[in-house]
Amino acid sequence: VAEVVGVPRLTRMPSAPIWLAGVANWRGRVLPVLDLRPLLGVETTPLASTARLVVLAVAGVEAGVLADAVPGLVTRDEELEPPPATVGPAATSIIEGLLDDGGPVAVLDAGAVLALRGQLPRVRR
Repeated sequence: VAEVVGVPRLTRMPSAPIWLAGVANWRGRVLPVLDLRPLLGVETTPLASTARLVVLAVAGVEAGVLADAVPGLVTRDEELEPPPATVGPAATSIIEGLLDDGGPVAVLDAGAVLALRGQLPRVRR
């Protein structure tokens, strides 16, 4: 995680996959912004004022992930439980596992989330 910030103004992209919310200006660069709720089987509702953008950076690839809220950090000391069988294949591909922190917390695989870019159509220049 590179940074957690308020949700900036988004510019929608035509014909983008449902999980690509748009792009935003982040520190003078164009940042793709992902809304993973459709992949996770969660209803997409308008974001509350507590919503945040979690900026991920792995091997020079950066993207923002929308979060309903970021109440704090969780220390991962124990092994992760596998995702439940009821989770669909799209969610299983980006969830590393579950952590018990007074209730189940899904731990996302940042590399897998950023690898979603491979599903975007390539445009020839």
